[in-house]
Amino acid sequence: MLKISKLADYAVVVLSSMDEVERATAVGLSTATRLPEPTVAKVLKLLAKGKVVTATRGAQGGYVLARSLSRIAVADVIAAVDGPVSLTACVSGGKDDCGLAKSCSVHGRWDGVNIAIRTALESVSLADMTRTPFCTALKNKEEEAHERRF
Repeated sequence: MLKISKLADYAVVVLSSMDEVERATAVGLSTATRLPEPTVAKVLKLLAKGKVVTATRGAQGGYVLARSLSRIAVADVIAAVDGPVSLTACVSGGKDDCGLAKSCSVHGRWDGVNIAIRTALESVSLADMTRTPFCTALKNKEEEAHERRF
């Protein structure tokens, strides 16, 4: 089963809440999202390392979005929290190897599936995720993409 990690899911929730404030803190976001403060702090550190948010230290410190929600793709969040989207250990460019690459009849064949999923995740922004109804926005994007192909 393909499943987004809990931490990546929490990151989307945290980032969506940040759109409503100028500068956010882990404590404030924890209160707003009802997520435990240590979890929010961990998510924010990962998002800062992934350049999705910018961190400022000090008494006036906190976190701000590095760019607007419309310019942050779900794929960006997943990559910041969990690393690059990679379905199997042997997807091209992957750092892991299952050890059977030389004799595997499907070695490298997962690349197309991986690209399709990554492309789908890159096409959905956090602004899309906060829109109501999201499915309508997604369907419109799908129709636009279909029209461009044909």
